[in-house]
Amino acid sequence: MSPAFAALLARIRSQSLSIGQLTFGSFLLLLAVITATSMASVIAIRHLDATFAELQRLQGVGDLAEEIDRRMNELRLAARDFVTDQGARPDRVGEAASALTALLKKTRLELAPAQQDMIDGVSARLQNYREGIERVTTLIARRAKLIDALPPVRERFEAAIAAVPERATARSLFRAQNQVAAALLAHDPDAAERSAQSMRALPIDDPPLRAAADAYADAITAISGTEAEIAKLDKEVLGIEGRLIGRVTELLRELSARRGRVLSRDFARTLAEAKWQSIVLGTAGVLIGIFAALFVVRRTVRPLASIATSIRALAGGEKDASIPLTDVNNEIGDIARAAEVFRRTLADADTAREAAVRALAEQRLAEESYRKLFEGSVDGIYVTTPAGALLNANPALARMMGYDTPEDLIRGIGDISQTIYVHPEARAEYQHLMQRDGMVREFEYQAHRRGGTVLWLSDSATAVRDENGEIVRYEGTVRDITDQKRAEDAVAEGRRLLQQVIDTVPAVINVKDKQLRYILMNRYMAGIFGVEPGEAIGRTTTDLMSRYGAQKTDENDKRVLAAGTGLGFYEEEYLDSSGNLRHWLVNKLPLLDADGEIESIVTVALDIGERKRGEAEMRKAKDAAEAALRNLRETQQSLIEAEKLAALGRLVAGVAHEVNNPVGISLTVASSLERKTALFIAEVARGDLRRSSLNDFLEACRDASSQLVANLNRAAELITSFKQVAADRNYSDQRVFDLGDLTEQVVMSLRPGLRKHNLALNVDCQPNLVMNSYPGPYGQVLTNLFLNAVAHAFPDGKPGAVDIQVRESGKDNVEIIFSDNGCGMSLDIRRRAFDPFFTTRRDQGGTGLGLHIVYSIVTNRLGGRLDLDSEPGSGTRIQIILPRVAPLEQAAE
Repeated sequence: MSPAFAALLARIRSQSLSIGQLTFGSFLLLLAVITATSMASVIAIRHLDATFAELQRLQGVGDLAEEIDRRMNELRLAARDFVTDQGARPDRVGEAASALTALLKKTRLELAPAQQDMIDGVSARLQNYREGIERVTTLIARRAKLIDALPPVRERFEAAIAAVPERATARSLFRAQNQVAAALLAHDPDAAERSAQSMRALPIDDPPLRAAADAYADAITAISGTEAEIAKLDKEVLGIEGRLIGRVTELLRELSARRGRVLSRDFARTLAEAKWQSIVLGTAGVLIGIFAALFVVRRTVRPLASIATSIRALAGGEKDASIPLTDVNNEIGDIARAAEVFRRTLADADTAREAAVRALAEQRLAEESYRKLFEGSVDGIYVTTPAGALLNANPALARMMGYDTPEDLIRGIGDISQTIYVHPEARAEYQHLMQRDGMVREFEYQAHRRGGTVLWLSDSATAVRDENGEIVRYEGTVRDITDQKRAEDAVAEGRRLLQQVIDTVPAVINVKDKQLRYILMNRYMAGIFGVEPGEAIGRTTTDLMSRYGAQKTDENDKRVLAAGTGLGFYEEEYLDSSGNLRHWLVNKLPLLDADGEIESIVTVALDIGERKRGEAEMRKAKDAAEAALRNLRETQQSLIEAEKLAALGRLVAGVAHEVNNPVGISLTVASSLERKTALFIAEVARGDLRRSSLNDFLEACRDASSQLVANLNRAAELITSFKQVAADRNYSDQRVFDLGDLTEQVVMSLRPGLRKHNLALNVDCQPNLVMNSYPGPYGQVLTNLFLNAVAHAFPDGKPGAVDIQVRESGKDNVEIIFSDNGCGMSLDIRRRAFDPFFTTRRDQGGTGLGLHIVYSIVTNRLGGRLDLDSEPGSGTRIQIILPRVAPLEQAAE
């Protein structure tokens, strides 16, 4: 190396170039390389540009072909909708055809002559397509007219079907009509026409129906024919012409594609040449750039690296580390000198850091104490944003809201204004107070707890603001006051209910404190003083009565305070607000507190003015009522005995009538026998007795004897039965008897009255029903029921039947059902049937005691129960349940 070159290198090395100079020199070098590369690239780009322009033109031809296809498809869709959808707008087809025509004209100007011929062919096909659309339009208009005319024809057709009495023909026509409707809905004109022809072929004898069916079939045939013509034009004209236009556009695209492939090969060759040229020039530029980068790194990066190493040593705690290159006069020297200043500042900061560490330790201790307080607090602690996001919460708040951990609470609630607050206006008021005062104290609101329950919370919080004075979060504590609220509500509800209760009591009720001022008063007492209950609170009796010039002593209240016990009931009197003297029955009692001291005095007073006035009148009325009751009982007993005797009299009359028949026959036979005996004696006296006369007399005696014996036995049976019934009715002691036999005996005494009333009496008794009861009252019950039925159930002598059924009811009871098929009872009569003195035959001598006596005997003497069931026109049914052994207490009566 020559000394001159070595000196030049030494000078260059010792020269301190700035970073800007180094960067600018490197940029000039790279710019020279880029310029050379660009000149070479311009030559290649000019050739590529020409090729690319031709490719763009071909691409435009392909795009035009695609646009023609798209416009043609739009025209096809518009034509299809126009043909198939009656509600489609016809102007859409014209718009699509006009747009396609305009596109073809524009495309023809941009194409070569050979391609222009293809566009002309498309235009010709398009004209044919438009003519086909016009023909379809005419057919669609005709179809619309036919469809508009169809409803009246169909209505006449349906009306004619409805008027046809032969339903088989109607069903066939309806079936054909449904087939026509289904074919029209399916756009199947052939099926619709076939269904119309089948309708026409149906045999119909009714001329109006035949005319209506033919008219409907003609209308359907006309519509189907028009639909067929539209379908034919759609297939032969629109479909074929559309496919031909599509074929022309495909040829246009193929021609453009062949020309594009030639240009693509030329474009690829040019790109390959430009690629190798760019590789060579790029490699040279990279080498030059690497050389420039090494030079810049040597003069800038290495010095900066040494400075950075010294700074890292300082950061690692090496306080004695020195900063190199502080004497260099460029940007690197400036950085080194700044680093030196940083080293000195760092040394000063170490002292401050030690103080900060001590402060941080104290802060951590405070944070640990806050954390223990935060997590151990029994109250809920929270941090939220004004927008409603929960930032932090302690475990107590999580448990309060029904969550296991604060994290579950934060994840589970989302926006607290939506999920926590029961009433959104409470959240708005909370935010208003925070914005205005910066805090809330004991703010109460209702909140949703997990699981659906509602809590009452008491919230105390403060607002935390940023340096601009805007609230960034709320920090506060909440207490669960649900139980407190419930207790307060219960107390308030209790006071409300107490006030309502005492307000409804028609008596004076009040409570006074130890100073004898009212703390509670009901509305009744307030009315005595002429005030509202609320106006009396805090005032004394003297205050209230002085308003209307009256007075009343408080001596009794003072006695309660002095004695500590109640006074018992006593009477007093004083004037009310209307000036009336009121008499009261009063009682005063002390109320004690938890320590047993008198807290207040309760007074209850009843108005006894009316009672005092009524006592004298009541005594007089009592004496008069007792006298009337005695008279009523005597009258009732007399009527009952009279009713019993009347029933017995009617029974005797019936039995006498029944006994009269056999006795009368016996008397007639005896008289006849007496005459024959006299004649026989005369013949014997004359001595003219013959054997034939003797035989005749003996035969007459035998016949008369048998008739006498039979009729007298019948009379004896009737008399015996009557004697037994009469004895049972007069004999009131309890005895054992067979219920079936007793019933038959009573019925036998009742049968004489049946013939006169044209009635039938049917008896069905279960045998061996032994009872220990009262046979006389039982017979009285059956007699009264029978006589009541005869008198009331069959008016105007109408025939009927009375049924008596006697059977066992359980182990200890028997059931007697007495029923008739007479006129029955209304609801009003049925309700009062057993009332004493109630009768519907008062004008015919009825006393109204028959069924009352039955009810009294069954329920009192016999110890049973009875049930009445009757409806007007459905007869009457009385069910009697009697114990087999009459109760002892009933027997005692």
